[in-house]
Amino acid sequence: MRRAFIALWLAFALPTAWAHKPSDSYLTIVVKAASITGHWDIALRDLDFALGLDADGNGEITWGEVRARHADIAAYASERLQLKADDKACTIEVGEQQIDNHTDGAYSVLPLAFKCDTASAPMRLTLSYTLFADLDPQHRGLLNLVARGAVSTAVLGSQASTQSFELGDISRWRQFTDYVNEGTWHIWIGFDHILFLLSLLLPSVLVWQTATRTWGAVQGFREAFVDVLKVVTAFTLAHSITLSLAALGVVELPSRLVESTIAASIVVAALNNVHPLVFGRLWMVAFGFGLVHGFGFASVLADLGLPRDALVLALVGFNVGVELGQIAIVLVFLPLAFVLRHTRVYRIGLMIGGSLLIAAVAGVWLAERAFAQKWLPF
Repeated sequence: MRRAFIALWLAFALPTAWAHKPSDSYLTIVVKAASITGHWDIALRDLDFALGLDADGNGEITWGEVRARHADIAAYASERLQLKADDKACTIEVGEQQIDNHTDGAYSVLPLAFKCDTASAPMRLTLSYTLFADLDPQHRGLLNLVARGAVSTAVLGSQASTQSFELGDISRWRQFTDYVNEGTWHIWIGFDHILFLLSLLLPSVLVWQTATRTWGAVQGFREAFVDVLKVVTAFTLAHSITLSLAALGVVELPSRLVESTIAASIVVAALNNVHPLVFGRLWMVAFGFGLVHGFGFASVLADLGLPRDALVLALVGFNVGVELGQIAIVLVFLPLAFVLRHTRVYRIGLMIGGSLLIAAVAGVWLAERAFAQKWLPF
């Protein structure tokens, strides 16, 4: 029993304890015959941490401050990206940078031109990526590789700093599996989505006793499993609808509104575990707020870049990846929660205490996102 509690506590606590959301850069490389070009979007907040762009220390990075450090930014970035074409090293030329906005702030956009000693179109590219590796081991580079009429994606970072790509092998299946991987990875590092899901899963092995106004344990595993199945199915259906609508450009919502509402959904779901207003029909809560979470998923998919010639394939692959990530969480959580459902540790420590902790974290997120502030390191 003690081992089961420790395992469940780790599964529950790690998203909060390790909830430092990794910074992302967005690297696009386009191969046309023997020409290799691209652009690299790097967050100004990350560059400021590495290079100190905010010269006057007023907490705001101006265009003048960025422009004055263009040479430093270009040198810092190019030293941390190496490309080989058919095993031959390429040199990188960085053009005049621009500024663009992503959903999480302003980014420096560096135009790239790669000079490679190849007379014809390369068959293989090898990338070595070490941007911010010494400052933030969780940093990721999201690669969008366009070659031979197909788009391939990959995640570059400390866990896979060097990767090779066979350009003649970018098939539809490879594109699909790339987006599946992206969807799975996103749900595992999307701590707001994880905390929302956990808030809905915590009551699955309990039943609200109206007479005593306390939580009691469910009698059988089947009852808990059916409850989880309803919640996950409703959440999946809802976010699949809005993810598709947003990714296809049918519906667009302001990112601040979406992210603030996602944080609010976590607060509501967590506090409902402490003082239930909705019980027995949590699938309705999952569906309602799942519609908003779908717009959050869509913003990530937009940053990855959707291939026009494989739009449906990318959408389906990303969504499948999200579902696989959710299923993995459920498979870890549900059996352990069922074993511990009779204990005060679960009913009071995890159900009540854990829900209050989730609500507190999400409450800070809500304030940060609503007022464009940053107080938490994750």
